[in-house]
Amino acid sequence: MPVDFNDALRHLVRIAAAIAESAPGVTRRVMADAKEHVDPVAVDEVLLQSYLFAGFPRALNATAVWRELSEVPAPTADPSASIEHAAEWVSAGEAACRQVYGPVYEVLRANIQALHPALDAWMVVDGYGKVLSRPALDLMRRELCIVAACAASGQLPQLRSHLRGALNCGATRDDLAHTLSALTDVIPLEAMTSAREELSRLKEL
Repeated sequence: MPVDFNDALRHLVRIAAAIAESAPGVTRRVMADAKEHVDPVAVDEVLLQSYLFAGFPRALNATAVWRELSEVPAPTADPSASIEHAAEWVSAGEAACRQVYGPVYEVLRANIQALHPALDAWMVVDGYGKVLSRPALDLMRRELCIVAACAASGQLPQLRSHLRGALNCGATRDDLAHTLSALTDVIPLEAMTSAREELSRLKEL
């Protein structure tokens, strides 16, 4: 495997996929398999970002399972989550979103604005700023976990965007292929087939 796609990253993308779509028993199994191979801080970041792609209920339930299995307690405080950092979230979110979407960033913003201005603001400030710009996990690995979550949940338009976004953030096509291959026992065959078809259609940068 490429050096960037190591065993720890394999477990992280599996956790991301399991949270997004799998039954609770599968999520528990995936986390149990991972707990001796991953940095708990990195898992926390995958858990936190999962609320963007799987919703609060799944994020809360998965975090409870991880706390039980890992026996690693939550931090006692997280000052970076304070609303005092809102201005930083805007600038960091714009930068991260621009990195992920590259030359189509302005088109993306216009398209989301046309859907609803609030969605555009939340995407940048909450999604890319408050959550995905947290420094404990780099954007490339976050994007691979997002690819896994979108593949698991069958969100093909978003999967297309984040396959490309992962490349924009430094991942390789091999990293993307390894991400999908890591999910064969986590997501349904139909979802895997669709995700691999999307990857096969992805043009090089």
